[in-house]
Amino acid sequence: MTLTRSAVAEALGSGALNQLLHTARDNGTGLEWPTKPSESEADTSLYSGTPGVILALLEGHRHFGLDKYADAAVRAARTVAAGLDTEEYSLYTGIAGSAVVLRAVADLLDDKDAAIAAARVPDLLRGAFDGSRWGEYYDLLLGNAGIALAALDGDDVELAVAAVEPYLADAEETPFGVCWALRPGMEPRFHHYSHGTLGIAAALAAVGRAADRADLIELALAGAADVVARNEGGEDGFLAPHSDPQLRPDLVTRHNYGWCHGPAGDAHAFRFLASATGDPAWTVYGDRCWRTLTHSGLPERLYPGFWDNNGRCCGTAGVLSLALDRAVENNDGRDFAEVLVADLCSRAIDDGDGVRWSNVEHRETPSDLEPHHGWAMGNAGIARELLRYSRLATGRDQSYAVAMPDQPVARPRM
Repeated sequence: MTLTRSAVAEALGSGALNQLLHTARDNGTGLEWPTKPSESEADTSLYSGTPGVILALLEGHRHFGLDKYADAAVRAARTVAAGLDTEEYSLYTGIAGSAVVLRAVADLLDDKDAAIAAARVPDLLRGAFDGSRWGEYYDLLLGNAGIALAALDGDDVELAVAAVEPYLADAEETPFGVCWALRPGMEPRFHHYSHGTLGIAAALAAVGRAADRADLIELALAGAADVVARNEGGEDGFLAPHSDPQLRPDLVTRHNYGWCHGPAGDAHAFRFLASATGDPAWTVYGDRCWRTLTHSGLPERLYPGFWDNNGRCCGTAGVLSLALDRAVENNDGRDFAEVLVADLCSRAIDDGDGVRWSNVEHRETPSDLEPHHGWAMGNAGIARELLRYSRLATGRDQSYAVAMPDQPVARPRM
């Protein structure tokens, strides 16, 4: 019998989750994972370590209703809770992200220990804040903007406002609007979602709306205006350069397409702006991001270095996430989602060691890299999207078990 694509995606998602269960390490407190199996040290970050794996396990529990995923999520949450006394504070590498995950375990699995641990984080963040930032980085992935969105996820508007107010004083005027340095002394200005202006604009817009702060929304619009003015994707598309001046042009391409530095992430910023302002122009920019993605040639590997990543941050799973949001909001993302899922299915490694994916570095030999466990580049992020796709394709629940703070919840357009 030939399985439908949704059934294949579901089976691969299950296999990827079971591979994570198989590779879990018991540290005496709970479960943990390194970035990749060959590494001895556990990774504590949402980006590539244990917290991101917990998100996938919660997705598996919602999807399949199997206790083994819930039990593993609770045990892994013990490890996350024990690691809150750290000097890492951001959404994707620090305790702000850990709090998002712990709250999810508490809410979905009624785990009181996770709730107690999550409740510690706001005070820890306030105690580490110097009035301007938590470290040298100033972006969504590593800095203030991501911490602000994590604070909103926990309904702490006061902390979210404190996190974004420094952007008012530190904004750099440009001929088109404003921008911010990723860290002090770094010359290139990044434009996109993970490390650049649009990620900061998204946080400003979200916090401005929650706190009824017109000045924050105005600054978000100025930041977005700077990036919009740099569009090189034509009248119907949207494709801003990676950075100006270009960071490492010998290594980094001028245009990228993923969640981190391309229209797959930019579209989420425009969704935040549309929600905060009610201005349909930002929805149009999201549509233009979508057109650029669907006409870019991905997920085909058109030349060495183009589209060598399957993951949630820089690769196919991140674009699939937007496609599934589009399917819910606009009813126009399903066809491209089918293409992306077919590609992920074709590239899955399914053997006695479980289901996983290998990204490619064409400049190295061998070029197939060791598979990763986590949200950004590996099993956790990919499995999460495959299971959501399977539900959407078969008319089941179209949402995630846990919504990420930096991805607006998809709702049909009225």
